[in-house]
Amino acid sequence: MNVIVISLLVLGVTGLVAAVLLFFIAQKFKVEEDPRIDEVQEALPGANCGGCGFAGCRAMAEACVKADSLDGLLCPVGGAETMKAVGSILGKEAAAVAPKVAVVRCNGTCEARPRTSVYDGTRSCQIENALYVGETACAFGCLGCGDCVSACQFGALSMDPKTGLPVVDEDKCTACGQCVKACPRHIIELRNKGPKSRRMVVLCINKDKGAPARKACLNACIGCGKCEKECNFEAITVENNVAYIDFEKCRLCRKCEAACPTGAIHAINFPPRKVEVNAESESKKEVKNENV
Repeated sequence: MNVIVISLLVLGVTGLVAAVLLFFIAQKFKVEEDPRIDEVQEALPGANCGGCGFAGCRAMAEACVKADSLDGLLCPVGGAETMKAVGSILGKEAAAVAPKVAVVRCNGTCEARPRTSVYDGTRSCQIENALYVGETACAFGCLGCGDCVSACQFGALSMDPKTGLPVVDEDKCTACGQCVKACPRHIIELRNKGPKSRRMVVLCINKDKGAPARKACLNACIGCGKCEKECNFEAITVENNVAYIDFEKCRLCRKCEAACPTGAIHAINFPPRKVEVNAESESKKEVKNENV
C-alpha cells in the first residue's frame, strides 16, 4: 500500500514540476500577436476559399497587418468593400481593384462537338483527362463532368444539360478561383467583369490548326487571324492557332465578333445590335409594301 502511495506522490510531484516548467517556458518564448489581426479577420467574409492566395482568412488577415501597404492583397469574396474596411482598420489605403468573374472559355456544345466515344468511368474531369482525349475529338474542350461545379463553394456554377457545359451565375460568382484550379483543361479563366458586365471573349482554347479544330468542333477558333486584323486597339493576338482577347486593351467595339467566321468570339451581356433591329424593320417595310 505504501508503495502505491509513494508512486502516486512521485507522479504528482513530477507532473507539478513539469507543469511549472512548461508555464515559465511558454511565458519566456511566447510571441505577442498583433490584436489587429483579429479585427481584420472579423472584417473578412470567413469563406476560407483561398482565392486571396493564402491558406484561409486568418492567414490573409496576418498578411494584411504585416504588409507595408495593401497593394496586391485582395479578398475576392468580399471585394472592394471588404478591403476598404480592412484598410480603415489598419490605416492603410486599399487600391481600387476591378471586379472579376469566372469565364468558361469553351463553346463546344453537344451539337457542335459530336461524341466519338462513351466514357464509362468515375465522373471526374481529372480522371477522364488523365485517361484519354475525352468523349469528343477535341482534346482541349470541356469534359463536362462538373469538377468545377463541385469546387465552387458559392453555388455559382451549374451544368447545362442541353449544352453539356458549365454555366456561371455572375451574381453568385466571387472570383475565388477554385473552379480555375479544378479544371484540368484550364478552360476557366478569371476576367474583368467590364463596364456594365460587358466583355468580349474567345470561347475556345483549341490549339490545333484550322481544319482539325473545325472538324472536332464547329464552334472552334481556327486561328485565321481575321479578328486580329480587324482590331484597332491591338487587343487580340493569335498564338498556337487560337485567338485571345486582352481585356485590358479591349474597347468593346465588337468588330472582332462580326469578323469571326466560326462564331468563336462572343459579346457577353451586350444589348442587341441596332443594325440588326434596323434590318428587321426594313424587311417588315418591304413585306408591307409588297402586300400593298
